[in-house]
Amino acid sequence: MEGIQNTKQRFEIIGQDPKLNRALEKAMQVAPTDISVLVTGESGVGKEAIPKIIHSLSHRKHAKYIAVNCGAIPEGTIDSELFGHEKGAFTGATQTRSGYFEVTDGGTIFLDEVGELPLTTQVRLLRVLENGEFLKVGSSQVQKTDVRIVAATNVNMFEAIKKERFREDLYYRLSTVEIQIPPLRERKEDIHLLFRKFASDFSQKYKMPTIRLDDAGAALLLKYRWPGNIRQLRNIAEQISVLEEKRAISATTLHGYLPSNPGSNLPAVIKNSKSESDFSSEREILYKVLFDMKGDLNDLKKLTMELLKNNDSQKVQDENENLIRKIYGEDDADIETQDATEMEVLQLPESKQEKSHTPTPQEDKYHFAEEIQEEETLSLHEKEIELIKKSLERNRGKRKAAAAELGISERTLYRKIKQYDL
Repeated sequence: MEGIQNTKQRFEIIGQDPKLNRALEKAMQVAPTDISVLVTGESGVGKEAIPKIIHSLSHRKHAKYIAVNCGAIPEGTIDSELFGHEKGAFTGATQTRSGYFEVTDGGTIFLDEVGELPLTTQVRLLRVLENGEFLKVGSSQVQKTDVRIVAATNVNMFEAIKKERFREDLYYRLSTVEIQIPPLRERKEDIHLLFRKFASDFSQKYKMPTIRLDDAGAALLLKYRWPGNIRQLRNIAEQISVLEEKRAISATTLHGYLPSNPGSNLPAVIKNSKSESDFSSEREILYKVLFDMKGDLNDLKKLTMELLKNNDSQKVQDENENLIRKIYGEDDADIETQDATEMEVLQLPESKQEKSHTPTPQEDKYHFAEEIQEEETLSLHEKEIELIKKSLERNRGKRKAAAAELGISERTLYRKIKQYDL
């Protein structure tokens, strides 16, 4: 335990949380070896302190230590940054350049946000981890390097592997030892301690009295969820130190600096599986639309059969009110106030014969159905003939223009004219 306290003082690490102590203990244990380490944890928890501890306590401490943010380097240049390039390897490569793995030979390289590496770069990195070999961009000569790699990420690596954004073999090479840094919301006893440390640092930096929280403010500090972790806590302490004239900070004042969402430390329910309304492809959306249309069509068929059987539209409306509302999406008030034109879909057409006399038993009481006319034919053959005729009429003597209007070649139009005898 004494060694952990010395390490905390040396690297200015604040906190007594057991999970934090365990992470520091693992870092101290693996430091003398050359084992590759993967540091995981949310953004802002202080993952960058672990590789510094490992490097300073290793036999490489007198060699170079380089920290590389993999997410900040563009995909097109990251291979050149890490492994170097030869002169003329690409546009702008006016001279040979050494990469980080060559420069850091014998030392430690910290790959922050390693989960953001492109797949092609991951293949190169895997080769370095396996046998210490790499190729410069534009070179065919294999070079050797003796570098210890410590990587860090806030990405769920198993999820990234599942989505094929990260190589599984590289993950197991990097995570020979995995060190998990706990989020700030799980270190409740450390939150106020860290705030006081930051407040003291900023009072010295800006040469002003130190801010202090009252009891209600300290309670609010512990209740807040801190999605940005230590980085967010530090920023808020700096804001209050600079902007507030009063050095005694109440809960009301502190609340003004905390984002309203999220405001508590209540657990959040996270759905791992997609809900039925979440569509992963356009095909699923189309399927749902088709199924909804099929359901509406079945409802309309049912309503039509009721109308034909009862021959009493008002009775059908009363008995199938819920079904009508479902189909047309109207509430009770809208259905009552709907004008006559909108309700025509539910009214049976009255024929002239009905007005003049009552149908005899021998008459077909559904004779009006024969008067229903189709507004538009469903025959593609007839529709095509109609379109060709209209186009020829609009472009008399200009078959080329008619063909262009129809979106076909002039030869195809001529063949169809002959085929349909137009």
